[in-house]
Amino acid sequence: MILSSNNISSHSKTDLHVLWSLQVFAVVAGSLLVLVIGFILRESWPALSRLGLTRLFTDPGWFPTEHSYQLTPIIGGTMLAACGSILLAAPLGILSALFCHFYAPPLLGKWYRHMIELLAGIPSVVFGFWGLVVLVPLVASWHPPGPSLLAGILILTLMILPTIMLITHSSIAQVPSAYIHSATALGLSRWAVIWHIVLPVSRIGMLTGVFLGLARALGETMAILMVCGNVVQLPSHLFDPIRTLTANIALEMAYALGHHRSVLFMSGLVLMGLVLCFVSVAEALRHKANHAIAK
Repeated sequence: MILSSNNISSHSKTDLHVLWSLQVFAVVAGSLLVLVIGFILRESWPALSRLGLTRLFTDPGWFPTEHSYQLTPIIGGTMLAACGSILLAAPLGILSALFCHFYAPPLLGKWYRHMIELLAGIPSVVFGFWGLVVLVPLVASWHPPGPSLLAGILILTLMILPTIMLITHSSIAQVPSAYIHSATALGLSRWAVIWHIVLPVSRIGMLTGVFLGLARALGETMAILMVCGNVVQLPSHLFDPIRTLTANIALEMAYALGHHRSVLFMSGLVLMGLVLCFVSVAEALRHKANHAIAK
């Protein structure tokens, strides 16, 4: 079938319009990001120019009414909760993906993946409510007071598990089937194929899922606010209450004034920097994986 010149011209114009539309949307999205960063920098500038960054780590503590703005225990609580949740969610997510792909019957694997996708769509406030009503009393029965670093780690584990599992499952699915068939033909067991072939080939995709899960854990607000106790301190053990950067902003922004308000925006800037670092690492790993697959 021969296409007429009119049809070719029509298709070319349509493609050009789609290209322009996509470029406009990309510019708008990029501009919104720049505006958000610019707004946070503008609101942080009074504290940056008059207090400086060093006071965020050298002041006696977090006492805004006394003009003391140390963020060290809050940053420490944020990192401990996020990293603790990764230590639990990463192996659980990877093992879940392996089970779903290699061991579960097709119907069970499909059902299991749909359940994980449903878990990813649950709002954070629902996780927080469940944690407050069920998880916190359970932790309190082990060791008072209940709202604690451990409760935050457990609730974040549930929230980031779907991210790690689904990205890992997608990475495993991209392993060339020829690799698996060849290894099976050589007599390798299923676990040997997974250990020597699947995991090495898909490791970059797995790391991408882990870093994206860590970025989400750092940015979580509502659930962590409801179960962690919101005490500004560096915890000495898992059962101590903590406060995270996101919870601190949510709790105090409504009444903060002057330097107090500006320092809260500075803490938002610190949080954005942490999340941006982990997302950038995840994107770099993803591009490396795609490049390796293309080869």
